[in-house]
Amino acid sequence: MSFLAEADRVRLRAAALRLDAGGDRDKPDSKRDVFADLSSPVSPLRMRATPTSSSSSAGSAKSPALCNAAASRGSGGGRGSSHSGELLLVPETACSSTNNNNPPRPPGHRRSGSGPLIFSGGSSGGSAGCGGVGSTATSSPLANALPAGNICSSGRVAASAPAPRPRARPDVLGSGTGHYGHGSIMRGGGGMAPARSSIDTYTTGGSSSRSPAPAPGADTLQEVTRAGNEWYKKGRYGDALRHYDRALALCPDSAACRGNRAAALAGLGRLAEALRECEEAVRLDPASGRAHARLAALCLRFGMVEKARRQLTLAGNVSLADPAEWQKLNEVESHLGKCIDARRVGDWKSALREADAVIANGADASQLLLALRSEALLRLNKLEEADSTITNLLKLDSASLSSMSTKLSGMVADSYVHVVQAQVNMAFGRFDAAVGMAEKARLIDPGNAEVGLVLNNMKLVARARAHGNDLFKAGKFAEASIAYGEGLKYEPSNPVLYCNRAACWSKLGRWSKSVEDCNEALRIQPNYTKALLRRAASYSKLERWADCVRDYEVLRKELPADTEVAESLFHAQVALKTTRGEELSNMKFGGEVEEVTSIEQVRAAIHSPGVTVLYFMATMNQQCAQITPSVDALCSECPSVNFLKVNVEESPTIAKAENVRIVPTFKIYKDGARVKEMICPSLHVLRYSVRHYAVSNS
Repeated sequence: MSFLAEADRVRLRAAALRLDAGGDRDKPDSKRDVFADLSSPVSPLRMRATPTSSSSSAGSAKSPALCNAAASRGSGGGRGSSHSGELLLVPETACSSTNNNNPPRPPGHRRSGSGPLIFSGGSSGGSAGCGGVGSTATSSPLANALPAGNICSSGRVAASAPAPRPRARPDVLGSGTGHYGHGSIMRGGGGMAPARSSIDTYTTGGSSSRSPAPAPGADTLQEVTRAGNEWYKKGRYGDALRHYDRALALCPDSAACRGNRAAALAGLGRLAEALRECEEAVRLDPASGRAHARLAALCLRFGMVEKARRQLTLAGNVSLADPAEWQKLNEVESHLGKCIDARRVGDWKSALREADAVIANGADASQLLLALRSEALLRLNKLEEADSTITNLLKLDSASLSSMSTKLSGMVADSYVHVVQAQVNMAFGRFDAAVGMAEKARLIDPGNAEVGLVLNNMKLVARARAHGNDLFKAGKFAEASIAYGEGLKYEPSNPVLYCNRAACWSKLGRWSKSVEDCNEALRIQPNYTKALLRRAASYSKLERWADCVRDYEVLRKELPADTEVAESLFHAQVALKTTRGEELSNMKFGGEVEEVTSIEQVRAAIHSPGVTVLYFMATMNQQCAQITPSVDALCSECPSVNFLKVNVEESPTIAKAENVRIVPTFKIYKDGARVKEMICPSLHVLRYSVRHYAVSNS
């Protein structure tokens, strides 16, 4: 009876253990249960039996219930393999002696929240057996099944303490739940997205490939990008670009890296390169709204309206299109259409106004718009501005215009730009360059009739000008004038041909004809210095001294260092005063300012016709010593002005009569009346004042 009672107690205790371990879940694991979770990115590993170095005298035999309870706790209740990151090293021999229907449990990982953690190894000095019987960690494979103290005095298996979580790495991929390689790169395991800006903080671009672990001491993708972003925010685009280049080398297929590089290139004004990077970013990640928006903004700067509209539409599909960008796009499209319409009817003022409006609304890097503006300025006889606009056009780092659908008078955009460049070159006498540009336009658009006509006319004009130059050098001035006239038939608004023909008329003594051609050249190009010189010379031959002095005074401002112009102006002023019957005083070209020593001399100069400048100075005064050379230069520049100086140290009576207490002092008189007094003036103020009254006196 005692034997049967003891057997019953063993069966009851085994049943209690099964209920405590999970009831029905404490059934032997089948082979299907062991490999149920094959979809996990971390595959379960089957461990071979580890040979023991020594055997335990106690605890070597365990009940089937105890083995099944340990397996059930380690496997999460028989619901599939674990994914905790810890290997369950349960040897095949652990339970085979007691239950052949329970195959060995393969080791694997436990998912978060899948149950108590079973350690894969213990310390060498810890107790590893059942019921507190000690054994070394390597003495028996079963020692790895449960840590010491898991069996209570009641015979039940106590719940094991949760394992400490490993410290997060500074840079981790994904969320740490087993889905590796599918998330954004995060710093410190955080996963918080940065604030949106023109640069992308995340640099994987949605790539599903895992980044390789950096070598010790090597820069990571995050560190390089973070450094580039800091330089970008400071406006140091060159430094930012160097870091973005390194980031792109680490991750060449990242759309975000391409976008960051494009932002830095745009900051450096390298817009064509930035456009190519944006196009590559869109190709790598067609679903990136930011890439489409950035590409749209660059297309708008180039004036590519249709392409910008397509990219903004794609960006809008992912809710990243800025309403302000749509507004800018609509403004650019509207003003561009009005500009083209105004050009078609020859309304050049409206064309210029609309072109400026398009540029102001964002299309500041458009070669087409700059060409339209330059042509309008050319037709309005603003040649210097037209030439300056073309110079800015040539400096642009611009994308090709061949993709633009816009046409002007049937010309494609590229061809039109070259035609305008040819016209500006022709207006400034750069005939060979003009023909070369027209030939390029013809190569781009060989079938366009307007391009062909422009090229033919420019060739004829260049040929006529070259022929006229040869005749002029040979002294055949009449024939040369005819040759220049032939060129004007094909290019009636060419100031160079008019000026060249004026030179022929001068050589032939036909001064009035020379003035007429110079007037025409100056109407087209008001600041044409050579035409102004020839007209002034013709006026002097015609003894039209007032007109002659006016032209030379303009030239004197344009060419202040030209002594020939200064001398011509002096003689013209002397001639003008003579014809007016005015008394000539101190009318000499060059030299120093005349010094006066008596009140009578001063009063005579003050009441003489014209303009007189009285300069009160002192020899030992430092300011006077500095400004005196400039006063002498003004005397040469303005020979029609009567300059006198008074040394207050040697002539104190004059200083007292004129109430002068501070030197240097300047007094300007015109026709006996004082018009201006300056005490210690700057050289700029003095020169401006003297020239102002000298011109008004003429």
